[in-house]
Amino acid sequence: MAGLIDHTLLKPVATSEDIIKLCNEAKKFGFAAVCVNPFYVPLAKEQLSDSAVAVCAVVGFPLGAASIKSKAFEASNAVLSGASEIDMVINIGALKERLDDLVLADIAAVVEAVYANNHDGLVKVIIETCFLTEEEKIRACLLAEKGGARFVKTSTGFGTGGATVEDVSLMRKTVGKQVGVKASGGIKTLQQALAMIKAGANRIGASAGVDIIKEMIFM
Repeated sequence: MAGLIDHTLLKPVATSEDIIKLCNEAKKFGFAAVCVNPFYVPLAKEQLSDSAVAVCAVVGFPLGAASIKSKAFEASNAVLSGASEIDMVINIGALKERLDDLVLADIAAVVEAVYANNHDGLVKVIIETCFLTEEEKIRACLLAEKGGARFVKTSTGFGTGGATVEDVSLMRKTVGKQVGVKASGGIKTLQQALAMIKAGANRIGASAGVDIIKEMIFM
């Protein structure tokens, strides 16, 4: 279970001390990655240098409305600073306006920026399901896949809702087995995490990762 969790801290009030604690917990429990804001990537990389835990940075977070060039630069800078995984937010308004070419270009620019600096880098595309219709969720997933992303992700955790079993199932059905699905947003218990995995998620984003693992240990 721990190997499926991105241990996450994206609060605007997070301090260096909080990030160090996050990294120590990630090493202790063997989480897949820590997910942090770009400013804290160098610190997280330093703290995790003696472990297999990856550093994940968010890009265009949490609104997704930054320009394509700025998202690509942010992703490139994060990778050069030590991130090996990037969770980017799509341009939600453009998707709803059916500007699919723009959405695709946005995703592809981040993917290209990441791979140019780390060929093994991993891009996850946050589609922010709480704002989308079923048709828009499907279209967003297909655009992410076409743009070269290796994962689609439900939520930022800053929208009006988080991950649901129904959305995870729909996303898995849409992308098949070739693209990963990350469920994030509001996952606080072992029962919720297991439900997401059963629905097709192969990565869980959670700030409650420690509580989830402890619940499993003592169940």
